[in-house]
Amino acid sequence: MAQRTFPPLRAALALPLLLAPGLSGCVAPTGPVEVTRFHLPDTAMLARGTVAVVAAPGLDPSSLELRAFSAAVARELQRQGYQEVAAAAGAQLAEVRIERHTSQPERRRGPVSVGVGGSTGSYGSGLGVGIGFDLSGRPPAMTETRLGVVLRDKASGRVVWEGRASFTVRADSPLATTELGAAQLAAALFKDFPGKSGETVLVKPTP
Repeated sequence: MAQRTFPPLRAALALPLLLAPGLSGCVAPTGPVEVTRFHLPDTAMLARGTVAVVAAPGLDPSSLELRAFSAAVARELQRQGYQEVAAAAGAQLAEVRIERHTSQPERRRGPVSVGVGGSTGSYGSGLGVGIGFDLSGRPPAMTETRLGVVLRDKASGRVVWEGRASFTVRADSPLATTELGAAQLAAALFKDFPGKSGETVLVKPTP
């Protein structure tokens, strides 16, 4: 019978490390963007006229993070047909709210598992005990980012449209940072604007 040969253990362990740099260049959300929108039955006043993008009440308008999301929202509103102006001149106000939360998922099973197996046959019976080790480490931390926008008629103060978008990515993903995450969420939030009121949809992120 031919003798089987196996690669050295050190070389086998090194292979995943050689592949890791190439894999780290792939950046993608772990799932689609969840979007929910509400608006008045009459949408005639949407996607037209002037709009001012401002911080939602209670938020710091000078925050660099909020400013990045506000800029992304302004770009999408302009694509829909709005003309962005200063707050004092806007017929509508787009109030922007951003929330971010990072959590550490728990390991679903213990790092060590024990299995017991028995067998019977023509040559007797046997009992074996197997021990398995989970070397995958702790699950990665995950970051959820939520973007909320309220379109308000400035003259009456009435809300004419409201939308929320969120997605969850690994905490070390570039999409968890302000610039990339803002563009992804804003694009998903205003896709097919104004959307169907009260409906929650999953929007595939733009590559």
